[in-house]
Amino acid sequence: MRAATVWRDVHRRLRALAAVTVWVALGAGIAQAGSAGPGSGASRAVGPGEVAIFYYPWYGTPVRDGDWQHWQQNGHAPPAEIASNWFPLRGPYSSSDGAVVRAQMREIAATGVQEVIVSWWGEGSTEAARLPLVSSAARAAGLHVAIHVEPFPERTPAGLLPSLRALAAAGITDVYIYDSPSSPDAEWRALNAQVPQLRLFANTNLPGKARAGGFAGLYTYDVRIYDGSSFPRMCASARKLGLLCAPSVGPGFDARRATGEPRVQARANGATYDRMWRGAIRAAGDVVTITSYNEWHEGTQIEPAAAVGPPYLSYDGAYGLTGRPAQRAYLDRTATWVARYRASRGG
Repeated sequence: MRAATVWRDVHRRLRALAAVTVWVALGAGIAQAGSAGPGSGASRAVGPGEVAIFYYPWYGTPVRDGDWQHWQQNGHAPPAEIASNWFPLRGPYSSSDGAVVRAQMREIAATGVQEVIVSWWGEGSTEAARLPLVSSAARAAGLHVAIHVEPFPERTPAGLLPSLRALAAAGITDVYIYDSPSSPDAEWRALNAQVPQLRLFANTNLPGKARAGGFAGLYTYDVRIYDGSSFPRMCASARKLGLLCAPSVGPGFDARRATGEPRVQARANGATYDRMWRGAIRAAGDVVTITSYNEWHEGTQIEPAAAVGPPYLSYDGAYGLTGRPAQRAYLDRTATWVARYRASRGG
């Protein structure tokens, strides 16, 4: 998430020119997709064992998008050299490619995950422009669609109000606010009061902080800082305050090629992912959120990866798998944990 700030800021003004067109397409795309599929309607309640996954629609290629988007960060030169410690099985793809997005949504749905949380960087952004495509593909695969509001420079709680109302009118019901503590609680509380049809989740491990901001619940996102051990205590406190608890689990964290960040949460051949899932199940979270399907920069992805050799890592060794079975190791393990979690919640 933090790996691409410079690229986004350089292009922000150009993207903003498309804001009006984007919102027309957004409303039409989501409404059309939602009219026949699950997830439409703002009154959707949390079901037993609900699982959601963070998804990034920000990748681009010269053929489809005019230039490389995100794969080239930190001085890398796609397609052979990309800003990730792993190499996607699909190769460096475009998030505007409908065939790719539809295949990704089918992969996600096959694991039993019910909701896709789409990264969103404000009106006029590339990510907002691609939301109708992602929404249509997700709904076709039987998935709900939620929004991950990122910390774009001009973001304020009050400034989000028109966008959130438009998203709600288009059928969105869940909104996750990354880095919510960067704005005052009173401002979030005022915003939440004006969009009662939405469930807003605060990005914090402090239930009292989420309640002070008037949020419906909280989530942690960061799988480098949190290892799952604090989830039971966090969720117990959230329940006492009447909040939804959505702890975030993930396979690890390694952003060295994308940002130079030296701190790593090793995957440990799947042990890290298993540990976090066990913590979420012990916590009896209302929702489990997965970081992430395809954040390749930070190395939190579970999307299938190829074993192409140095300098890239592979999933070989995860859960005792090698070769082709290992390419899908984390995706397949997700299906196992989703089933266990849903059974633990009576789903």
